[in-house]
This record gives sequence, C-alpha cells and structure tokens, in this order.
Amino acid sequence: MTENKTKPTSEAVMDFLYQAEPQRRREDALVLDTIFRDVTGWSPQMWGPSIVGYGSYHYKYDSGREGDMCATGFSPRKANLVLYIMPGYQDYGALLHRLGKHKLGKSCLYLNKLADVDEGVLREIIRTGLDDLAKKYPVEPS
Repeated sequence: MTENKTKPTSEAVMDFLYQAEPQRRREDALVLDTIFRDVTGWSPQMWGPSIVGYGSYHYKYDSGREGDMCATGFSPRKANLVLYIMPGYQDYGALLHRLGKHKLGKSCLYLNKLADVDEGVLREIIRTGLDDLAKKYPVEPS
C-alpha cells in the first residue's frame, strides 16, 4: 500500500495564510479560517504544504487502504479557494443551490471569492459535512 502524502505538519498556519497571493485570496483565507474555527470549534493545523485542516479522522477503505486526513479544511490556491468540506456520503444539492457561485469536485468546493457565496449557507455546509463524516468515521480535534 502506498502511504498518504498529505500529512499533518508543524508549519504555522498563520504564516501560510499571510503568504497567500493575491491579496484578495489572503483576505478570503483569513475570513475562512475564522469561519472554520467558529463552525468546528477547533484550531487549524497544516496538512501537507497547502491545506489548512480542522480536526482529523482515520479512514479504512474496503480495499484495505487506510490513513489519516483532516476532517475539513481549505486551501487558498492562486486560481481559487478549494474547500474540503463534503465527504460525499449524502446529497448536498439543496444546500449547494442556495450557496451561490461555485464549482464542485468529488468532495471539494471551488470558489473564486467569498463574496460570491452566502456565508450562512457555507457555514451550514461545513457543519453538515462534518456531521456526515462523523457518521462513518470517528472525528477528533487536531
């Protein structure tokens, strides 16, 4: 089995966030950090070089592959904000319809900027994703 490349690191989250470019992305990343802290009640930890994660869980797939990953989080990439908030175990269609402008990946939301979405709905999606994940795997603070 190959080992998961995305692991917790000791890099300072705030140092990473203050380096995000462009400036609008940095500003949105700082707001997202506040939102994730509020919704989860947890302090963030860096996962790999670019994911700000909140909480963690241990997964084990039917294939036998297992590992640890952040329970939820985000990455302020140059092209967009990537939010890791939907474990993919339920239909988030109704929430996403109310969210605002976004693109969807398998378990990721891609946002151009926070101003494009409804913050209350975003908070609801983060909480729902965590609750959904916790039904399948034990979720712990980082």
